[in-house]
Amino acid sequence: MSKVLVSDSIDQAGIDILSQVAQVDVKTGLPAEELIRIIPEYNALMIRSETRVTKAVIEAGTQLKIIGRAGVGVDNVDVPAATRQGIVVVNSPEGNTIAAAEHALAMMLALSRYIPEANLSVKSNKWDRKSYIGTEVYKKNLGVVGLGKIGSHVATVARAMGMKVMAFDPYISSERAEQLGCRLVELDLLLREADYITLHMPKTPETTHLINAAALAKMKPTARIVNCARGGIIDEAALAEALQQGKIAGAALDVFETEPLGESALRSLGKQVVLTPHLGASTAEAQVNVAIDVAEQIRDVLLGLPARSAVNIPGLYPDVLEKLKPYLRLAETLGNLVGQLAGGRVESLTVRMQGELASNDSQPLVVASLKGLLSQALRERVNYVNAAIEAKERGIRVIETRDASIRDYAGSLHLQAKGSLGEHSVTGALLGDGEIRITDIDEFPINVPPAQHMLFTLHRDMPGIIGKIGSLLGSFNVNIASMQVGRKIVRGDAVMVLSLDDPLPEGILSEILKVPGIRDAYTVAL
Repeated sequence: MSKVLVSDSIDQAGIDILSQVAQVDVKTGLPAEELIRIIPEYNALMIRSETRVTKAVIEAGTQLKIIGRAGVGVDNVDVPAATRQGIVVVNSPEGNTIAAAEHALAMMLALSRYIPEANLSVKSNKWDRKSYIGTEVYKKNLGVVGLGKIGSHVATVARAMGMKVMAFDPYISSERAEQLGCRLVELDLLLREADYITLHMPKTPETTHLINAAALAKMKPTARIVNCARGGIIDEAALAEALQQGKIAGAALDVFETEPLGESALRSLGKQVVLTPHLGASTAEAQVNVAIDVAEQIRDVLLGLPARSAVNIPGLYPDVLEKLKPYLRLAETLGNLVGQLAGGRVESLTVRMQGELASNDSQPLVVASLKGLLSQALRERVNYVNAAIEAKERGIRVIETRDASIRDYAGSLHLQAKGSLGEHSVTGALLGDGEIRITDIDEFPINVPPAQHMLFTLHRDMPGIIGKIGSLLGSFNVNIASMQVGRKIVRGDAVMVLSLDDPLPEGILSEILKVPGIRDAYTVAL
């Protein structure tokens, strides 16, 4: 009989499910050394946020098939180490969706009607109605920044409350936004027009301090902002200053740059601000939901069935994984590349398996391509299980084709994406040693390995172009690692691909586009 170790407090509903198929041992608060000592006995490990599943724990767990995290984040699990050991890691990405959405809505209403301050007033034996004249949300403009699962639910409920909803999400199609009854707009317009703004996005380098002093200055003086997503998306010092100076009317925060919240000017702003201690997922229902969700996945894996929310490659045995790994890496790289060339708001992706690849199962390669395509938008939140679901929710149409004819390589993969920057295509193949080669860009033949920083140009094939681009990059202290030009005819259009040692400084792309003969230019980070 299989054995499952539950090392953090889990709702009994989850334990009951596990008990149907395994012996379940609940041992919470284990020191790291004790966990490493006993883990070799177990086939599955179920945790929440307290247990740290390190590489040492994973390597000691010689019988482990699955690690289940009852919650969304898996930052306390060494996922790469688990993948190398053939251990499936699962989480519950939707278990707290409703809880987080409802908390954002509750914060918005509490802020509008001064509920926390009025509550304290009555409990202090006061009856001061005049000080707490609030604002209705009915017919107000709600700006939703990030239209994923939580943001979508907030938008749906807000519309039912009579609010007019606009949204900013560079990775959502206009068709998907229309299905949700939202007007898709640019962030600048949302900031200027919204009466309420609610944030629903991961914290990434691009979203850190997205709401800064400049963004706050664009908002209405009557606007209110809600953040139940991630601390650090709002510059808290700039927010406090904007509130103190009356540039905006209020803010409700459940998450903070540093938690627990330390010294902060936000604490002293009275009824302008509502603060809660990261309660977005703290409902009885959410705790039950995540326990049941993860327990069911552990049960399924122990019974030989695939998991539905794996954060690494699920449902593949180690020998199959080893065989597919190079091609999955190829597909993910090409997906990442074509997604950046096509622009964030991709409408469609065509995946064409060529040569020997045409006879293989297409699903793993399609999923890997989608994972790469969405990686810029979703970062660590996209995986081989949810990539297809995330693409569908964003209105991305996926087309699969096959072409068994052999070209320059025995097997190659061709991706074509239509996005906000136009329609672009890439083709790639593997060398004998498994090294990836990009073999064409927009049907122009090239042969280059992917690099961390790349510059692509479409230009007229004419003398002097290469020298001018090289000199321009040199003037910005950007070093070129390699360069290759692909063309179809002499003096016609051509593509130039440069691998760079450094990312391009801000402003240089516009200078490149001024070079005579350059028709377009794109930067890509892989």
